[in-house]
Amino acid sequence: MMKIQKIKKLVLFLTALLYSTINFAQTDGEKDLALWNTVGVEYKLNDKWSFGLEEQLRFKEDISVVDNYFIQLTADYRLFKGFKLGAGVRYIRDNDNKGNIQGYENHFRFQFDVMYKHEINDFKIGYRLRYQNKNELGVSYDEGDYANQNIRFKTSLEYNIKNWKLDPKFSAEIFNKFQEGEENGFNKYRLTLGTDYKTKNFGKIGVFYRYQKEINVDFPDSSNIIGLKYIYTIKNK
Repeated sequence: MMKIQKIKKLVLFLTALLYSTINFAQTDGEKDLALWNTVGVEYKLNDKWSFGLEEQLRFKEDISVVDNYFIQLTADYRLFKGFKLGAGVRYIRDNDNKGNIQGYENHFRFQFDVMYKHEINDFKIGYRLRYQNKNELGVSYDEGDYANQNIRFKTSLEYNIKNWKLDPKFSAEIFNKFQEGEENGFNKYRLTLGTDYKTKNFGKIGVFYRYQKEINVDFPDSSNIIGLKYIYTIKNK
């Protein structure tokens, strides 16, 4: 009974925090409902190295139009307990359905991560600093294809409940953009509430709700995002 009460109190607190933040940050820009679907596999080579391959399909405009889809390769290296370095590459098919020229565009993105995670009692607290660089393939610098770069900082909180597989997770992330020919600086943030269900043989199923909003613009756009994911883990024996 005490365990159930703890779960209810924590979920209610995180939900209230997310809801109050969203209401406080009401926007006069466009609002959207999006869906992000992810399927992937993780390979743990040893205690130091792990690799990931995932495909993702995203919908926009109230889940009526494909936003983009991509394939991503990642690698993580554990330096010591709790501290990791990571890198990844992503090939993206981006659906541009606005303006005079519309259609799918090919983009390439790479990223580098520094991650640290530690525990305080039943809480797992994580931090991630990411640099990412994205540009459109087939368009040169002289034609106006300037690299879209971001520095992102994310902090996360997970509550570990004994004998319970649906541990709640909350995270907040802010983006700092710098791109030639654009106004740069902090331009977007994300708040996420979700959980994962892990099984020994089948893999990990996750679900989350994410609120995303532009900042430092006159009419900021915002999105309510529903996320579904499935990750299968392979361990080297």
